[in-house]
Formats: sequence, structure tokens, C-alpha cells
Amino acid sequence: MTKEERIEKAVSLFKEGFNCSQSVVAAYADLYGFTREQALHISASFGGGIGRMRETCGAACGMFLLVGLKCCATEGADRKSKAANYALVQELAGEFKRQHGTLRCADLLKLPKNTPVVSTPEARTNEYYAKRPCAKMIESAARIFGDLLERDGDFPSEL
Repeated sequence: MTKEERIEKAVSLFKEGFNCSQSVVAAYADLYGFTREQALHISASFGGGIGRMRETCGAACGMFLLVGLKCCATEGADRKSKAANYALVQELAGEFKRQHGTLRCADLLKLPKNTPVVSTPEARTNEYYAKRPCAKMIESAARIFGDLLERDGDFPSEL
């Protein structure tokens, strides 16, 4: 699957009803040996700006989860790998913020400061999709991660 196909897949997953984080993670997780179901499970809590609290954008969180699959410390004392992971997260976060001005879900959605936090997601209707920039955020996060994979030569050779 090409980068463009993965980006389309991420947006399509969102339009199927999955949250922003799930959509980004599920589009790439097979590269790391995860099934679709596993990807959906590990990323489920990060939608809506982490548990619908409207904090860090779920699409960005999905991108950061993928960075952990790509590059992380597997031993507690491995400071070099931790630093490499954090540097990549900071790099991708910087690019996301450059494109959108913020990482914060509430700000991306232009919600008033006093908007209550509720756990029940809204129904996915045409009106929902029309008023939400989420598909754009998902496309952006999936593209930023795909660009990283291309840059590092990490796409499978069959592409």
C-alpha cells in the first residue's frame, strides 16, 4: 500500500465512524505486525482529544503512537532510544503545529472555552462531518507520518 493509499484509508476509517486516533493508527499499524483490531484497541482512548476531553488532537496522538511502534526504548535504561523517540515526536508535533497552529483538539474545533466535557460522542451525520475539521487533521497526521517513513526508507520494498 502506498503512502497516498494509507492516507486515504485513514480518512475512510474516520468516515466509517472510528475516532481520529484509531483512523491514523489503523492505517499504518500493519507495518508493525498489528492487526486492524489490535490497532483499533490500542488507539481507542485517544479520540476526541484524549477521551473526548478535547486536549491533544486524537489524530496527532495516533501519529505519536505510531512513532512509538517505529522507534522506542525496549529497555528501561536505554536513554538513547528514549531520546530518539522523543525527538521524533517533537519533530512531528512541530510539523503538525506548523500546519494547524496547535495540537489542542478544542482549539482545532474552535470550541468556546466553557464547552462542557462529555463522554458521549456525537452522531456521525453529514452535518457532523461538515462542521468538523477532523478529516483534515487525520489526513495531515497520516501524511506527516508517511513522509517520515519515506524519508527514513521504512516503507516496505513492494511499494
